[in-house]
This record gives sequence, C-alpha cells and structure tokens, in this order.
Amino acid sequence: MNSSKPVQIIPVTTAQHQEIFLDVPARVYAHDSNWVSPLRSDLIKELSPDYPFRQYGELQPFIAVKDGEGVGRIVAMVNRRLIEREGNNVGLFGFFECINDAAIATSLLNSACDWLRDRGLTEVRGPINFSTQNSCFFLVDGFDSPPMVMMPYNPAYYPEFMVRDGWQKAKDAYAYNLPLDKPLSPEFEKGYKIACKSGVTFRSIRTKGDDFTQDAIKMYKLYTKAFSGNWSSTPRTQDEFLEQAQSLQSLVDPDTFPIAEYNGEMIGFFMSLPDYNIALKHVNGKLNWLGILKFLWYRRRIDQGRVFAIASLPEFRRKLVPLGLIYLGLQGAVQKGKPYKQAELSWIYEDNAPSRKLIEASGGTIYKTYRIYEKSL
Repeated sequence: MNSSKPVQIIPVTTAQHQEIFLDVPARVYAHDSNWVSPLRSDLIKELSPDYPFRQYGELQPFIAVKDGEGVGRIVAMVNRRLIEREGNNVGLFGFFECINDAAIATSLLNSACDWLRDRGLTEVRGPINFSTQNSCFFLVDGFDSPPMVMMPYNPAYYPEFMVRDGWQKAKDAYAYNLPLDKPLSPEFEKGYKIACKSGVTFRSIRTKGDDFTQDAIKMYKLYTKAFSGNWSSTPRTQDEFLEQAQSLQSLVDPDTFPIAEYNGEMIGFFMSLPDYNIALKHVNGKLNWLGILKFLWYRRRIDQGRVFAIASLPEFRRKLVPLGLIYLGLQGAVQKGKPYKQAELSWIYEDNAPSRKLIEASGGTIYKTYRIYEKSL
C-alpha cells in the first residue's frame, strides 16, 4: 500500500465492478482464521435488480480501488418502508468491508452518506443489509471464535473506524452461549405441561414439499406479527421470506424446530438451525461441485446450533408457550444420537428484558456483543 496512486471510490455499475466488490472480503480476511465466507451466489442474488427489496427500496454499491485492486466496499440503501414506519428520513448502509485503513473507511462511509443526502435523507444507520430482519451489526466484543450460521463477523478495527468518523451507538445486541451438558430448570418442563393442559399442541416443522411451504407461510405471518414492533425493523415480503426459507429447507433439523398450535393455528415456534458455518468455512463461498463435496464432508463435524427466534403470540405467553418451545427444542438437541454440545441464542437487543430473562433462566450467558451505529447527515 505504499504506491502513490490515490484510492478511488467508484459506484458499482459494471460486471467488472461487481467482481471487485465480491472479492474484497477475501483480501480483508486473508489471515483471519475465524472468518467464514458467505456464499458468493447469495450476495449476487441480493444485489440483483429483481431482488424483492427493490419493490420498496433502492441501493447503490461502492468500491474502494487502489492499484487496480478492491480494498473496501459499502452499499447505501433507502428502505421506504422504514421511512414510512418511523416518520424519519433515515437511510442505511451495509455490506461494509475494508482493509485496516481509516482513511479508506471514511471515504467509503462518506460516499454512502453523500448518496443518501442527495436523496433527501437526514440520518443514516448501519450496518444493516436492507432491514434488521436480515444481516446487520458490527461485532464489538467476542472476536475469539467464529460466527455461527447467518451471524455477522468483522475485524476488531471496524468499531474503531466508526468512532473515529463520529458515529454514535444506536443499539447493542447480544449473542448468548448455552452449553447443552446441563439440564434445564424444571420450570421449562412444567411450562410445557401447562401449555399442553391449556389446549396447545406441539409438533416438529415439516420439511418436505408443500408441507414445508405451508409451514413457512404460516411462520412468515406469525413472525411478522410477533416482531412487528422491533426497533428499526420492517417486515420482509412473503416472497423474500419464502426464498430464504427454501434455501435453508434441506438444512433444518426438525427435532430442534418445534412449532406450537392452538385449534390448528400456528401460535409459536422455536426457529433453529445446525451451525452450517462449520462446513461452509471450507467451501470459500462457492458451492460448485468441489464446494458441495467439501460441504457434505465437513457437515459431519457440526456439533452446535443457533436459535434464531422464539416466537409466540402475546395472548399465549400466559399459557407458557415460550417455555414449552424452549423445553422441546433443547430436548430435541440432546436426545440420543444428536451431536450438539452447545447452542447460540442470537441476537437479542440489549433492552429486550423479557427475552433476556428467559434465556438467562435457561442457562445462557452473553459471549458476543454487536452494535448498530447512526449519524446525522
């Protein structure tokens, strides 16, 4: 990086620019053993003109180029649903990656901010990829282990970039670690039995054909309703939700994914996945024929999982449905023949006292902290 050539910040407008954009993380994380490359095909799909986000938003990727190589990237985004919900002209940035150079980071952030400012926005928040229902946050504490499936990861210097550039903390969230070698408190089994006596029934998610699609549609409706009040959140379209669900269909372990129903209607679920990052770490972001073979080989080493959400309609929380879901989900993980040794419950906002209390009662402890930043334009 001693060349006299300046760094150029370039809007991504060509196929060549996109290739540079996609290649940036490989340089940033070249010597980071904890990094797990996201699938390249997923990112291409998310940035394509026909991705469902474009129905209610717009975006512009930028790359930082020096000596012909990509050294940083960022995407500026306008989520019109978020603006309508909050009543503020707030824009977003996401997909940020940068080598350890504060000047380059500032140039990327400024380019995103300028693009948003030109569209009349007065505030910016991030990192958020489209919505907080997708990937978001910078990791600020807990760099000593790899991220679990679909969780963010970044170098420890990213938060330093944000502070130096005058960004403020908007919200923190936590990931909890839960060892599975200790029994749950008896209160969880008791909660399960109380829910059953109240007329609630439990079953595993169905993972085949139309049955899976029907369960996914019901989960979308329940998820959207249960988490509609979340901070900085806008509901995904049903197409967005189903597209992601179908991409994960073959990865679901139904024994650790219980669903609660009442009179045949879904009223709660325990959403979890095995930690496929353990296998994805070895495919280098590409599921070509060699990547698929590596994935199938290394998936046998998966011994942990992530709990994405514990959802219940408010009127069924008094029937202790969340306790019943946790009991069944974790019982499924420790039954004979299962490989799971620990679970991550993530992510949970710092001010979500009810969920934090429930997770801590189950034995979970905070082991990673994440942050979203904001700044006036």
